Order: sequence, then structure tokens, then C-alpha cells
Amino acid sequence: MTIFHGLILGVLEGLTEFLPISSTAHMIIAAEWLKIPSTEFLKTFEISIQLGAILAIVFLYWKKIWSSWSLIGKIAAAFIPTAIIGLIFYKIVKNYLMDNNYIIAGALLVGGIILILFEKSYSKKISGKELANLAANVDDIKKDINISYKQAALIGVFQALAIIPGISRAAATIIGGLSLGINRKNIVEFSFLLAIPTMLAATGLDLLKSRAVLMALDTHSLIIWLVGFIASFITAIIGVKFFIKFIQKNNFAPFGWYRIILGIVIFGWILFI
Repeated sequence: MTIFHGLILGVLEGLTEFLPISSTAHMIIAAEWLKIPSTEFLKTFEISIQLGAILAIVFLYWKKIWSSWSLIGKIAAAFIPTAIIGLIFYKIVKNYLMDNNYIIAGALLVGGIILILFEKSYSKKISGKELANLAANVDDIKKDINISYKQAALIGVFQALAIIPGISRAAATIIGGLSLGINRKNIVEFSFLLAIPTMLAATGLDLLKSRAVLMALDTHSLIIWLVGFIASFITAIIGVKFFIKFIQKNNFAPFGWYRIILGIVIFGWILFI
């Protein structure tokens, strides 16, 4: 694995982490297309550079987070079911699902179809007032996110589906939130914030389980990781700002079509190359 590989994967992580298109799927497929050897370091790298994306959310939203104990409590309520399910299925996911391109392609396809169908159904229910307020303004720290503790816990259950590569944590939380009657502004922001404990826990657990791999890292590997970390931090800020502007005038259906196209491309690559 080279520094260039670390840069490319870091950019992909940052740009796709908070969009409903699965950052994990993008990095796994990119690693294969770049012919990066499938090593324990690569698996750990793909998970641990999420720290850069986490830092981007903390950088953008720290005032909103620390201005509301209620919000912190709701994030915790959503995180608990995800953590329980994640711990139960951690070994299965890392050892059997992370390298299964059929599962990744299928999850992208099915998720894309669900996203499009859900948008068609949901768009009939929303009001003109909500359409005028789709944007999640990162500078607005005065208003709490209007989500109940019960809704937050259920969103955590939806988020747990994203342990399957290709599902997308963002897609699962957004669709889950919309199905619970939460408006776009609130669920998009909550999805961003819920990523902090979720990704910290996933990264921390993987680093703990992979401590033997970490202890054996040389200077070159550490530089690769640092490049990926910085790239994911910078591009995550860009990705979040893009997403915020995008939902001001658009729904999530374009991401569904993108998922379908990518899933078909991956299936074609598996079967014919």
C-alpha cells in the first residue's frame, strides 16, 4: 500500500461518509480496483481513517453539541442499540462481509431502490413549508434538534443495519428518521451528529482488536495512515457542506440512482472481469 493509495482512500472516505451512498463500499471497491493487497492493515486503515471524518463533524458542530444536554442525551439513546448490535456481529462483519463484493453490490442496489421508492412516497406527504426549510444550517446553534428519545433509539436500530457493507449509515438513519415522521433538516443533522459516537466506537473497537497489527506498523505505514486521516478530515468538511446545500433544493432520489448504477457496475465487474 502506497501513500497515493492512502490519499485516494482518505478522499473517498471523507466525501462519501455522510452521504447515503456507503463510504465503506466505495473504499473496499476502490482498494480492489487499485489492486491494494487485502491485508489486516488495509482493513484497519479503512475503518480507522473514519477518525478524520469524525473530527470534521466535531469541528463543524461543536457549538450545537455542547449547547444542549438534551441533544447529547438523544445521541446517546440512538447510539446504545447500534453499539449492542455492532458488538454482537463485529466478527462476522469483519471476517465474512467486508470482502464480499456480491453483498456490497446487492446492498447498494437494494438500498438505491428503497431510497427512490421511499422518496416517491414521502414526497407526497411533505408540505411546502418543509420544502422551504430542507437545509441543515451548521451555524444555527440556537435550536435543538426536534427528535424524541424514543425516535432517537429507533434511529439507532435503523443505523445498526449499516454494519452490512453497502447499506450506508447515512442512508439507514435518514430513511429511518423520515419514516418516523422527522423532517429532513432534523434527521440530516442528527445523522451527522450520531456519527461521532458510532464511528468513534467502531474505530476504537477495531483498533483494540487489531492492536497486534498496530504494534507492528513501520514509519511508512504510519505516514500512509496520517495522509488518509488528513484527507478524510478535509474532504468530509467539503462533503457535509455539499450535502447541506444539495438538500435545499433536492431530495435523496439522485443518491438512489447513483447507488443503483454503482451496484450494476460492481456486479458487471465481478461477473465479466
